[in-house]
Amino acid sequence: MVNKKSLELFRQIRVEVAPETFNLVSLRREDWLKLLENPELSPRMSAPFMILSDKWEVTLLLDEIDFGTIRRAIQDAKTQGNFRLLSFDVELDFNVVGSLAEISRILAEAEISIVALSAFSRDHILVKQKDLAQALKVLSEYIAELC
Repeated sequence: MVNKKSLELFRQIRVEVAPETFNLVSLRREDWLKLLENPELSPRMSAPFMILSDKWEVTLLLDEIDFGTIRRAIQDAKTQGNFRLLSFDVELDFNVVGSLAEISRILAEAEISIVALSAFSRDHILVKQKDLAQALKVLSEYIAELC
């Protein structure tokens, strides 16, 4: 059951599905540093991308074109592909609690696995291409607009 505060927020949300297919890449820090030495391997800046560096790895989210550009340079990297990016187009304050948890719960009940991503003011999720139609169908029961 979706909580009442989340339902009110969800009625304002427009979910946008990026047209690109994406790949997640896990790099060792030393491999990341080698990539940085070659500017031709940088993302094009015309499609969404993400770089997250933590103490265990460097994770990249790249569309198929940018992934193809770096693929030969990262042959030892762990990769997962065929993701679609869903962006929740509502600007969230930092006092909003549980919206991504509710979306995750709704999709989990439909047995749809996600990768959650957050930017400064908006949340995003990755779903496998094979699960996209079902994810949109399930979310359509709660979300104001899907496009």
